[in-house]
Amino acid sequence: MTTVPQPRPEDGNSLKPGCIPAVEVKDLSLVFQTADAPVHALSHVDLTIEKGEFVSFIGPSGCGKTTLLRVIADLQQATGGTIEVNGTSPQAARLDRAYGYVFQSPALFPWRTVERNITLPLEIMGLTKTEQKARAKRVLELVNLSGFARKFPWQLSGGMQQRVSIARALSFDPNLLLMDEPFGALDEIIRDHLNEQLLDLWRRTEKTLVFVTHSIPEAVFLSTKIVVMSPRPGRIIDIIESSLPRDRTLDIRETPEFAEIAHRVREGLKAGHSYDDH
Repeated sequence: MTTVPQPRPEDGNSLKPGCIPAVEVKDLSLVFQTADAPVHALSHVDLTIEKGEFVSFIGPSGCGKTTLLRVIADLQQATGGTIEVNGTSPQAARLDRAYGYVFQSPALFPWRTVERNITLPLEIMGLTKTEQKARAKRVLELVNLSGFARKFPWQLSGGMQQRVSIARALSFDPNLLLMDEPFGALDEIIRDHLNEQLLDLWRRTEKTLVFVTHSIPEAVFLSTKIVVMSPRPGRIIDIIESSLPRDRTLDIRETPEFAEIAHRVREGLKAGHSYDDH
């Protein structure tokens, strides 16, 4: 593998020694049993995600990106290897509400206001009405939707609905945010705008983000680490530590450094297809 310069401490991506990783995956495999034949979704995956990182999974459709995200979230179980989330099992992390999950579509209830969509998990947790409203107000400010609490989802644009979904995932203050192609259905202009807002949100909250995408520019712009995956069975072809500064704007996409990382991602995707052909 070629070498991309590693992040410098002044870029804000240095990690404290001895910290328990946010996610630790070792030799993980997942096989689905079907009526026809077993489907090998993931094969011998090794990955460490440190706390505070922004990590993107990228690869062709069906390569296991979302499956790996769902294993982290305890929505699916591996059939081989081990995985820990914050030093515990995915099930324990789920029960401890250690992560928030943002799906490809906002999945908002149209009959509930923006505020009441956000407070739904807080209602389930049994928080008081006062605390629910305070948290909803706080996360709406985080996603730049102050003033929209009383609106209904059908009164918002697609991008605004997805920001409500992100706010809902943040409402119980998880330290890990899992995002499955949240901007994939949006047009390029809106997507760019939300990428900038998400990066700003990550910097301000210092949470760990794991993000699934098909877009090379999106993965390179957002991430401190890019995980390139092969076609099924999903393997990790390359792990790219970004040399880009933590504070970045869309203009950085015009720089040689950005182009170098994007080129390495493309080469990894090509290598994955070649590997699959043999």
